[in-house]
Amino acid sequence: MLEVRNVSKTFGRRQGQQNNALENINLTIDTSEIVSLVGTSGCGKSTLLRIISGLTQPSAGAVRLAGQTVTGPKPPAAMVFQEPRLMPWLSARENIRLALLHQPWRQQERLIDDALAKVGLSKFAAALPKELSGGMAQRVAIARALARKPSVLLLDEPFSALDSFTRQSLQDHLLGLWSALNITMVLVTHDVEEGVVLSDRVVSMQGQPGRIHSISEVTMRRPRRRADSQVQALKETIIDGLDLTASPKVATAEDRR
Repeated sequence: MLEVRNVSKTFGRRQGQQNNALENINLTIDTSEIVSLVGTSGCGKSTLLRIISGLTQPSAGAVRLAGQTVTGPKPPAAMVFQEPRLMPWLSARENIRLALLHQPWRQQERLIDDALAKVGLSKFAAALPKELSGGMAQRVAIARALARKPSVLLLDEPFSALDSFTRQSLQDHLLGLWSALNITMVLVTHDVEEGVVLSDRVVSMQGQPGRIHSISEVTMRRPRRRADSQVQALKETIIDGLDLTASPKVATAEDRR
């Protein structure tokens, strides 16, 4: 179980002003649940995800994973970013190895083979990033995260740079991995429909500072068709619930984290 308790985040002062990125976030995510964080730019979604991962420390409150307080990046949680972040001079296989350098060589080889098989890229183990499509490169990034055998997979808009066909294909692939691995997933997305299709719950955030505005349960059976009337109705309800007509302050670079 993943618990976010009374988490707030304040960044340093700029031009005499203090940037309050998050305020009093409380959220409990059950084992094997998929939860999406949605909201407009600058509401603190990615900041919250980075705090959950241990990459950023909260100014107040705490995150607990399996009963342990998160104070830094830990093996139970793995992060997938918006861009694949692959080393261009390394093959797919060697990019995955970067997450396993603490393991004995034979263990590395076994885990890499297993991760490549899970994302359907065993035949492309020797390929360089420039030889892969955008969707394949992102699957390598997912494989690198899965190679560590995490119990929680954190995804920060992992499909936003892809075309709609590749995006939908990878959404389906991600659901297949979730079903096979019984893993917890937390996904940041600007695409409310993506959140409804993938998730058990959609957490809507508003800012600034970022707060949880509402939590929508998604009770439809999987797989969910994007054109289904129930999917579209819930999507519209979530969008209508977010006050998109409000005039937020101009977001700084730190707001958008």
